[in-house]
This record gives sequence, C-alpha cells and structure tokens, in this order.
Amino acid sequence: MTFEAVLNLVKQLSLAEKLRLIKSIVPEIERELVVLPVPRKSLWGLCADLGIAPSGSIIERS
Repeated sequence: MTFEAVLNLVKQLSLAEKLRLIKSIVPEIERELVVLPVPRKSLWGLCADLGIAPSGSIIERS
C-alpha cells in the first residue's frame, strides 16, 4: 500500500478517529527513534598503533 493510499484513507476518518490513530502511532514512532549508543573505542588507545612517542630531546633536534 502506498503512502498516498494510506493518506486518502486517513482523510476519511472522523476527527476523533484521526486523534486516536495519532495517539496509537506516536509511541511506535518514538520507539523507532530511540538510538542505542554505539560502543566507542577508548581514546586512551586511539594512537596505540603508532608506536612509542618520540622523546622531548628527539623533538627538539627536529
């Protein structure tokens, strides 16, 4: 069924029935909008694959 077909059916409802439809569909939409948090990589290990950091004396010589 297309959106347009559903919309045409909804337009045929009485005001009370439209309100009832909205009250029943809003909680379902809200549940779908809830986004579960995505596990993130710790910032402590973000640069771990780059190896050991250069020392201060190496940086000064550069």
